[in-house]
Amino acid sequence: MDIVLNYIEKGNGFPLILLHGNGESSEYFEYQMTHFSSMYRVIALDTRGQGKSPRGEKPFTIDQFAEDLKDFLDGLGISRAHILGFSDGGNIALTFALRYGSYVDRLILNGANLNPGGVKPGVQIPICIGYGIVSFFALFSQKTVFKKELLGLMVNQPDIPWERLGEVEAQTLVIVGDKDMIKDAHSRKIAAGLRHGVFCCLEGNHFIAHERPDAFNRAVEEFLDARGDQ
Repeated sequence: MDIVLNYIEKGNGFPLILLHGNGESSEYFEYQMTHFSSMYRVIALDTRGQGKSPRGEKPFTIDQFAEDLKDFLDGLGISRAHILGFSDGGNIALTFALRYGSYVDRLILNGANLNPGGVKPGVQIPICIGYGIVSFFALFSQKTVFKKELLGLMVNQPDIPWERLGEVEAQTLVIVGDKDMIKDAHSRKIAAGLRHGVFCCLEGNHFIAHERPDAFNRAVEEFLDARGDQ
């Protein structure tokens, strides 16, 4: 591993790993850290190049972030955990579960998507336009290169075949807001394609974990506490 990821940790018990969205940091999960630390060892990390984690030299891709997560868990001696990912963090979590399923006890995908087509056009089109603009300026300004990388994640990634969802063995909660930037049909298709998928839609937008933490935390807690196949 070429970098050391920054992270915050609170509580004891079985590990619960939190993965933030594009351009954010571990601080996004302040309400989850507070709530779940009474039940779990909660660890929120900063993805490569975001928050306080260094960029490093390796590719800035969802695949690389999944490899970073494995290195991170191995470094802490964690071989099994619940993993909760939001937005790009959900895409990382799903990619990780497909590669390293033995590490994942339960999986929570909050506002994840299989491909850029899963994002509503009203959100995706401005992102694509912004990406074109920063791509031009990145030719002349090194400061703009990282902005291009961040937007590039949303324009070009992820690329997870729907057919592969059945390979995920973990019980999985797909949780979204009813006004989410991810298409409702896309989220429901993810849940339906999983072997043990549960779909949950709450009132709110893409950022329900931060803006409606009580409802979000209650839904996640109920899922983690549930017994047997869903």
